[in-house]
Amino acid sequence: MSKVITNLLAEGFDALNRNDITRAGQCCKQALDVDPQNPNAHFLVGLVALEAADRPNAHRAFKSVVKLDPNHAAAWSQLARLNASEGRVKLAEQALLETRRLKPTDPAVLDTIGTVLTQLGEYDAAKAFFARATTAAPNTPHYMMNLANNLVFLGEIDTAKAIFSDVIDIQPNTPQAHWGFSSAVKADSSAHIDQMRSLLARNENNPRGLGFLYYALGKELEDTKAWPEAFDAFAAGAAARRQTVAFDEPTEQVMFDALKATYTRDWLAQRAAGNPDASPIFVLGQPRTGTTLIERIITSHSRVHSAGELQQFGLAIRRLAKIQDPRRYSPELLEAAAALNPAELGTMYLQSSTRMRGKLPRFVDKLPVNYLNIGLILAALPNAKIVHLVRGPMDACFASFKQLFADAYLHSYDQEEMARHHIRYRDLMAHWHREFPGRIIDISYEATAADLEPNAQRLIAELELEWEDDCLHFHESSAGVATASAVQVREPAHTRSIGRWRRYEEQLAPMRAILEAAGVPLE
Repeated sequence: MSKVITNLLAEGFDALNRNDITRAGQCCKQALDVDPQNPNAHFLVGLVALEAADRPNAHRAFKSVVKLDPNHAAAWSQLARLNASEGRVKLAEQALLETRRLKPTDPAVLDTIGTVLTQLGEYDAAKAFFARATTAAPNTPHYMMNLANNLVFLGEIDTAKAIFSDVIDIQPNTPQAHWGFSSAVKADSSAHIDQMRSLLARNENNPRGLGFLYYALGKELEDTKAWPEAFDAFAAGAAARRQTVAFDEPTEQVMFDALKATYTRDWLAQRAAGNPDASPIFVLGQPRTGTTLIERIITSHSRVHSAGELQQFGLAIRRLAKIQDPRRYSPELLEAAAALNPAELGTMYLQSSTRMRGKLPRFVDKLPVNYLNIGLILAALPNAKIVHLVRGPMDACFASFKQLFADAYLHSYDQEEMARHHIRYRDLMAHWHREFPGRIIDISYEATAADLEPNAQRLIAELELEWEDDCLHFHESSAGVATASAVQVREPAHTRSIGRWRRYEEQLAPMRAILEAAGVPLE
């Protein structure tokens, strides 16, 4: 490799690390002008494309790398991650096989493999790779954080807490580590609260960091029953997070209207037959309404596997509809989806989720937002079961408002947007019930938490399963939980969260006013 290319690539990778995508891209172009066959230049192109959210170019770049250098483990690992995130599981598996063939020792590659395995629901295997990455690069916060998050999924909370604490010791101003630590423990003093408060000023120009810190503060202030201060922290966290995401409410309204206009009983009656496989059980609804609790009850049954929150149904729709719009949902996508062959859609979903759905006769897909896909699910998988969580509107809305999500539920960072979204959701669920009576199993979070056994028995019976007492002992399961409820679900059912919004009645007045104006009962 010439010195010119070596220097250009060094500058390009350094620019990328500084988030200077423009300069990194310029370095790529200059390096490729000198040597179009340089695999590392193509690799940098792929990384720049990822940062720019340009997935097609990232695919092309990493494919160019492995064509030029079949032993480039980092490129294979990036291809595995891209394919896994897009539901192309077989391609992801093939890329993983290539990385394992090469027996990588680079911690970045090991960490990426761990991320892919997490996407595929293989938390134990992912743990091994995350651990190897932290061993290969000791005291590296990024790798330590991924390992700690994995341990939370697996229920190894004490070890995760210790790693989060180590990250904070190494790099105190790591907001995400403070948030992870707070999520993993129940605060019993103000020590960590004071430490986080001391970091707020240092992050005043970092809304993402402030989001992590304020949500962590809110959680620990609730733990210590400092209710007014807790709400102030949640509100500040939501405001900070709202600066980093764009919620297009008018488009969401158009989408909900299109769903109701398009997916009707007449539409379903005109569809060809779907895939008759009866193995899927969809648990859906609003986030933070008990979907994880219900999923754990069901998957404690000996005949049901927990597949986690699968993106595969939505990805199958996009792939078959051939829609390039980067938005998860759009009127164009809904129109194209309505014309899809139901059997093809159901089959693609089942095939792309094979690795995650295990070997048992039934499996649960617990992606809450699948409530948007109920019409298509009924067409594509007519023998699937659909379980819908029902929770009091104010508790449901507040539970989302006080939760920091990854890249979903963008409506949840503003009280009024949250309330209007909830009204649209209730209206859509009423539509599904009218158009497809008897096809959706409603289950109340409050009733189940207050009186577990009869409600669990009714649910298991409606799923056409024989009753097993293990369904009452879901909290003893060692299976991974990749949701915001990963810590809470390790304990028995409880009612502590029911009516919690009433501690904040005055602060939640904007949310309440919109729900009441729409005639929505508060509880």
